[in-house]
Amino acid sequence: MKNNKWILVCCFLITAGLCPAQISKKSVVLAPGEFKNLHIAYSKTTSIVFPYAIKSLDKGSEEVLVQKARAVENVLLLKAAKHHFAQTNLTVVTAEGRLYVFVLNYEEACPDLNLQADNSAAVHTEILFSLDNENQKKIQQYARLALSKKTKAKGPRSRRFEIKLTAGGLFIHQDIWYLRLAVDNASKINYDIDQLRFFIRDQRKAKRTASQEIELTPLYSTCDTAVIPDKSEVTAVYALSKFTIPEKKCLTIQLIEKNGGRQIEIDVKNSDLLNADVLSSL
Repeated sequence: MKNNKWILVCCFLITAGLCPAQISKKSVVLAPGEFKNLHIAYSKTTSIVFPYAIKSLDKGSEEVLVQKARAVENVLLLKAAKHHFAQTNLTVVTAEGRLYVFVLNYEEACPDLNLQADNSAAVHTEILFSLDNENQKKIQQYARLALSKKTKAKGPRSRRFEIKLTAGGLFIHQDIWYLRLAVDNASKINYDIDQLRFFIRDQRKAKRTASQEIELTPLYSTCDTAVIPDKSEVTAVYALSKFTIPEKKCLTIQLIEKNGGRQIEIDVKNSDLLNADVLSSL
């Protein structure tokens, strides 16, 4: 009996030694420099969670299976189509214009299973999506015009935790809205941006009342900063495809801090849209 127990212990130790990193690789947050090499398997599925919806993707080999998860826009599923495939690459572009590049390696025993790709793991470059009704160059030009244009109207604003978010100007040209936002960090701590969301939802209701949110994705922004330094202010213009706000709903702009609780949001009402300034032709 003692010999049998000893054999079982030895088997357990040998099995554990075959995959020492299995536990740590089940859930990984991609940091700068770590996103270049991922390990995927034939018999297991690897999932990558992105901070925004996946706009496009391209894989370097047919020996890798890649698809978006059903009913979810920001989760990508990967799997090897054959054993011991040759090293290849994967490129992903998300809706806010960030580019992610991965090198895929075959690893059946201990693959990366669940990965979270935050903004810091992206390649820092500016991406412009092709548009049907507006030239890319014109959107950039009108965004810069909206950034410098003076306006008398006082837009929605909110202040919490010494962070102030202000919609300092709302402009329109043809089928594009240009929204000028200012973030003022009066605190002594840098504000690391995790997400800046634009979505239409019901106006404030009592608790326990369900409401549907319609996410809006900016076409372009004049600034892609990820940090608002302490005692400083950053202003940027965001271009959005033309939309209207239904009755009893509002456009909510939500700023979320990375690894922090200083979340702040403002509501833009239909009356604010009606008071928008029209940008004259260049």
